[in-house]
Amino acid sequence: MNGIDLKDFLLWSTVINYIVLLVWFGALVVAHDWVYRLHTRWLKLSPAAFDAVHYGGMAAYKIGILLFNLVPLIALCVTR
Repeated sequence: MNGIDLKDFLLWSTVINYIVLLVWFGALVVAHDWVYRLHTRWLKLSPAAFDAVHYGGMAAYKIGILLFNLVPLIALCVTR
């Protein structure tokens, strides 16, 4: 895999991961009560704990996107 292929891969990986993050956020904004009821069938969570878990998960996912996709992409663009 050459540098151009790697740049394309990282770019598309970043785009797809941000789309997943936006869909996750959108699902919680639009259908928060339904998603909460779905999860509380299996887990005993208060609404505050449910929101905290999802907010923390989205933060961790975003940090993963930045560290594993966006930063290497920027480093490849700067070095070439």
